[in-house]
Amino acid sequence: MTRLFDVTIAGEINLDLILYGLPEQMPLERELLARDFRLTLGSSSAILAHNLAALGLRVGFITRMGTDVLGSIALGRLSERGVDLARVRHVAEGSSTGVTVLLDHGGQRHILTYPGTMFEMTAADLDMKYLASSRHFHLSSLFLHKALQPDLPGIFRELKGAGLTLSLDTNDDPEDLWGGCLDELLGLVDIFLPNDNEARRITGKDTVEAAIEALAARVPIVAVKCGKRGSQVFSKGRHWLVPSRTVTPVDTIGAGDSFNAGFLTAYLRGDTLDRCANFGNCTAALSTLRAGGTESFRDHNLVKEFLA
Repeated sequence: MTRLFDVTIAGEINLDLILYGLPEQMPLERELLARDFRLTLGSSSAILAHNLAALGLRVGFITRMGTDVLGSIALGRLSERGVDLARVRHVAEGSSTGVTVLLDHGGQRHILTYPGTMFEMTAADLDMKYLASSRHFHLSSLFLHKALQPDLPGIFRELKGAGLTLSLDTNDDPEDLWGGCLDELLGLVDIFLPNDNEARRITGKDTVEAAIEALAARVPIVAVKCGKRGSQVFSKGRHWLVPSRTVTPVDTIGAGDSFNAGFLTAYLRGDTLDRCANFGNCTAALSTLRAGGTESFRDHNLVKEFLA
């Protein structure tokens, strides 16, 4: 069967507004001055779609968004990278496209998000035939898809029945509950891509190793992002520890989503899992060389030279 896409994604889209150099303790009713500012494509789903396309994959993307300027800028960033946007749902009335404001404190950050339309996307917004015309389907930001969550197990089953492989990255749960349909989805996905903190919170385990072991009992491939310590992969009783690529980071925003882009790219070209993790580590490191999660991937020469 001929597949139109390598990866299809149904997810959220927004811009990231990043302010650098702010104090960690921010007094009220004072004007605090940032030393720098960047506007970049945000949201885990859109960052992943953009970076997968920059790595040469055919990507189809569905989202629900407003007709506001911020949404138009975000779509423009995906379009210039060649992501297919034919099934994006534009909503003329109601909430606007979401936005995230990140306040950088020199390595740590506050993350402030207005969800907007990302809370509103439902199964009715999805063209299932379009999503199924792919080799692989991915979902990020599970807990931001409030209206979509009840239908996700059925959506995953339908796509799995159509012959797609499936991957999931929950990202953070703002309510810190880690419930809903997550348990059911873990029984359906082929690849689970949490970071080490998320893996521990989901399983209630004290160590990332114990968390991986618990998750691997449910999911065929578990790839856990461990920041400077690289990544760990567990599959069919085998365990790989893959060190990170050493760089001097400008910004770590979007590094986890960029790891996902590298890992899935290598997986879909048939690489071994340790090579998938190594390529994910490389694309994560690449993303940190520019502000935001996609700016490094907008520089074709940087991508080519770094990954060579």
